[in-house]
Amino acid sequence: MKNYIIRPLVFLASITIIGCSSVRPESGSEWIGYTQSGRASFYADKHQFKKTANGELYNHDLKTAAHKKIPFGTKVKVTNVNNGKSVVVKINDRGPFVKGRIVDLSKSAFNSIGNTSSGLISVQIEVVK
Repeated sequence: MKNYIIRPLVFLASITIIGCSSVRPESGSEWIGYTQSGRASFYADKHQFKKTANGELYNHDLKTAAHKKIPFGTKVKVTNVNNGKSVVVKINDRGPFVKGRIVDLSKSAFNSIGNTSSGLISVQIEVVK
């Protein structure tokens, strides 16, 4: 076949394959409404001003959190199931990597819904934005 026929066919085939690909970039909006229940912990003071997985510096005064899979920048509502108090945090790190824990909260976020002297609290998380 002539090049003027083959090139357009190859181009059309390539566009078709790319357009049908199931690989999509991860987006926080696809997670809206996702919920999970489990235990929450908080960052120890030794982590203050250390880099998080997304490159930001951890600051215990900010409302941030770590989750294993929820995309960075996603807003998550964390509710203490024992007292009903909630806080909205931004995911900026990965973890926790301890069985049974679903989220690591900054110290201020944890204090908003529980007492740090307890160490762990039972929570439900919901992706809100």
